Amino acid sequence: MDISLESIMQVGQRLTRPFVAFLYGDTIIYWPYLLSAAVLAVGVTLITARGTGQNFMGAIRLQLSPGIWWSDSTKADYRYYVVNALVFGMVFAPFIIASEETGQRISAWLSSWLGHRDTPLFEPLTIRVAYTACFFIAYDLGRFLAHWVQHMVPLLWQFHKVHHSAEKLTPMTSYRVHPVDLILMASGGNIFGGVVTGLFYYLGAGHVTIYTFLGTHLLIGIYNLIGNLRHSHVWLDYGWFDYIFISPAQHQIHHSYLARHINKNCGFAFAFWDALFGTLYVPKEKETFPLGLGDGSDGQWHKVGRLYGWPVTMAVRLIMGKGDA
Repeated sequence: MDISLESIMQVGQRLTRPFVAFLYGDTIIYWPYLLSAAVLAVGVTLITARGTGQNFMGAIRLQLSPGIWWSDSTKADYRYYVVNALVFGMVFAPFIIASEETGQRISAWLSSWLGHRDTPLFEPLTIRVAYTACFFIAYDLGRFLAHWVQHMVPLLWQFHKVHHSAEKLTPMTSYRVHPVDLILMASGGNIFGGVVTGLFYYLGAGHVTIYTFLGTHLLIGIYNLIGNLRHSHVWLDYGWFDYIFISPAQHQIHHSYLARHINKNCGFAFAFWDALFGTLYVPKEKETFPLGLGDGSDGQWHKVGRLYGWPVTMAVRLIMGKGDA
C-alpha cells in the first residue's frame, strides 16, 4: 500500500499540533491571546491590590500558585487536552456541521427561490461591515443556545459535566470538554453563522469577506484577547456593561455550584441572550464561591478515562431510567 508524503505530513501535523497550538490563530491559546490575558491579569491584580491594601507581589504569587496551576484538576486538564486534541481531530471532527457548507447551501437555496444575483445588492464596504457584525452576533447566539441546552436537557448535561467538573480554572479548562459537547457547541455556532454567511453570499453575489484580526474574524479575535480570563481566578467584571457583555467574572460564576449561580450566565460574548432566557446573573460586588459540580463527585473526575467514559455511562443509565438528572 502506497503512503504518500502528504499523508504522512498531515498525520504528523495532527500529532504535533496540540504541542504548538499557541502558534495557531484559530486557538484560544494563541500566544497573543495568552499575552493579552497575562497583561490584563497583572493590571487587574495591581488595581485590586491597591484598592484593598493587599501586597501586589503576594497577590501575583497567589494567582501563580501551584494550588491552581498544578492541582489535580489542572493536571487533568493538561492530560485531557493532549489526548482529546489527538482523538477529536481524527475521530469526531467530521461530525461537526461546517459553517462554510451551511452557507453555501443557504446561498444556493436563496438563488433557486429568488433568482441568481450577478451584482451585489449593496456596496462592498457596507456588506463587509454588516457581514462581520451579523456573523459574530449569529455565531454567538448559536453557541449560547448549544450551551443553554447542555444545561437544561438532562441527557446533554451528562456530557457537559466534564467541563464543570473542573475545580480550578486556567485557560486549559477551555479544552476540558467532552467530544459530544464539542460537536454540539461547534455545530451550534456554525449553523447560525452559516445561515448569515449564506444570506450575505447571496446579497453580495458571492463576493463577501470579513474583517480579520490576528488571522481570524475581527470580533472573535477581539473577544479572544480577553477570553482566557474567563477560565481563571482573576476577577474582572464590566460593571454596568455586564448587562450587555459577559465578563470573565460572570463566567467564573457560571462554574460555581452555589444555588444562586447554577445555570446562570450561559453566554459567551453577549449578555442579552441570558437576559432573554432568564439566566443572567450580574454580581453587585466581588464574590467568592466553590467550583465544581457540588454533587459529591468533586475530585473524582480528574482522570482522562473518567472524563471520556463517565458521561457515556451516565447518559445510558439515564436513558434506561436508572440514573438521576
